[in-house]
Amino acid sequence: MTSGSSSTEEHVVLLSETGAAIGVAPKRTVHTRDTPLHLGFSCYLFDTDGRLLLSRRALSKATWPGVWTNSFCGHPAHDEDLALAVRRRALQELGAEVDAVREVLPDFRYRAVDASGVVENEICPVFTAVLVGELDPVAEEVSQWQWADPEAVQRAAAETPFAFSPWMVEQLPALKAAGWGVPA
Repeated sequence: MTSGSSSTEEHVVLLSETGAAIGVAPKRTVHTRDTPLHLGFSCYLFDTDGRLLLSRRALSKATWPGVWTNSFCGHPAHDEDLALAVRRRALQELGAEVDAVREVLPDFRYRAVDASGVVENEICPVFTAVLVGELDPVAEEVSQWQWADPEAVQRAAAETPFAFSPWMVEQLPALKAAGWGVPA
């Protein structure tokens, strides 16, 4: 993966408090106890039957290992179109091609601290997409996955928020209010 430079190391786009890009930094150096504000994205992937894909983060992940979350997340490269970043990350993390990529919550922002003290601090537009073909998740990213009814996911996250990623728990009510953002 590139960040627009000749390096193959993944970079994240650093942001000002107003959301303006102010630079890039290697991803491996950014997620700490003092994580700077940066650009990410979340995506909720649906199948053609309207089921939502939940994924369980790999146990080797630096933040929120083993936690159930939305279908996939990522960071766009510098000057990368967000919808293209969603497509790229779906392929990298889930081995999946996606269609009907739609930005549903363009202004979502959150800050959360995991049990190890590592901070997530993102402006994180939220997308929905529809799976094309089959899944082939990468074990270093996803330890388990499950298709579920979106309303059941909404209820589960509301009743047991500790079992899910904090960003997903915050995103779900707004997604539901937006009609999940999936084309009929």
